[in-house]
Amino acid sequence: MSENLTQTVEVTPVVSRGDRDAFIKFPWRVYQGDPAWVPPLIIERRQFIDRKRHPFYLHGDAALFIARRGGQIVGRIMASDDPRYNELHGANVGCFGLFESIDDDSVAAALFDAAAGWLGARGRDEMMGPIDYSTNYVCALLVDGFEHPPTILTSHNPPYYARLIENAGFEKAKDFYAWWFDDPKEAAKRLRRVVERQERKPTHKVTIREGDLSKLPEEAERMRIIYNEAWRNNWGFVPFTEKEFDEMAREMKPILRPELGYLAEDDGKPVGFILAVPDINVALKDLNGRLTRFGLPIGLAKLLYRKNRIKRVRLITLGVIEGYRRHGVAEALV
Repeated sequence: MSENLTQTVEVTPVVSRGDRDAFIKFPWRVYQGDPAWVPPLIIERRQFIDRKRHPFYLHGDAALFIARRGGQIVGRIMASDDPRYNELHGANVGCFGLFESIDDDSVAAALFDAAAGWLGARGRDEMMGPIDYSTNYVCALLVDGFEHPPTILTSHNPPYYARLIENAGFEKAKDFYAWWFDDPKEAAKRLRRVVERQERKPTHKVTIREGDLSKLPEEAERMRIIYNEAWRNNWGFVPFTEKEFDEMAREMKPILRPELGYLAEDDGKPVGFILAVPDINVALKDLNGRLTRFGLPIGLAKLLYRKNRIKRVRLITLGVIEGYRRHGVAEALV
């Protein structure tokens, strides 16, 4: 679709239900023709930006903006402010996320200006991203591997986004990597040798057990405690609140499998955990964001049929608290 580049870019906050729906559906325009893109579920996106529902808003704040040119939407962005992050890191920074734009520097610049202005009004003097609320959610910019479909909770964007963001004055802060297990059987053999050597040492007597999905709230709290302790020195870390972790566990419950989540315990004390999930993006790819069609749950039926036939798994997280590292615990969990 052609653009009239002589018209001014106007950025306005999302204030109405119509604005919200337009904000959510704009990516369909950006990714038209991208075979790797996985359309998100519209109902899930509505919940994610719902100020009354998402637990981020119990301690932070955010605003959504839409860019228009000649009345047509050409971009969107979210600005978010997490006081807990700044208190923890001694920083004064806000975030931009949910960034989508046509290939136009003036559109991107206008969006970043709007986000920076909102953050500046709250006293923030620095902005980083792409980060959707915090690093506990989807973050980072894809700069290589555009041909691969994104796995669950990973980012995907057009190649030109790096140029738009750098032209707006941003510089790289950190590299993120996604790894594929090339030969899981060979990797497992090497890990088992490490575990066996550590088991002969009397340092710790750690036991490994499957997660108990029948007690999901209790298991989620154990994992949250481990996560907040194990990750606290990582770049960009911000602790999960109880409500945030509960909400994530609730959302993931339909795809959680006990044989893909394990806890390490020392005399009942949780000291590490690993969590992998079937890559639901495989099942979502051709639903086009909808669970119903013509009033019928066609998309939902497809999703339920495919989710138990998914062959690809994503390792979401692996963590061991200090004092138990380099003792074979992480290797045993893997």
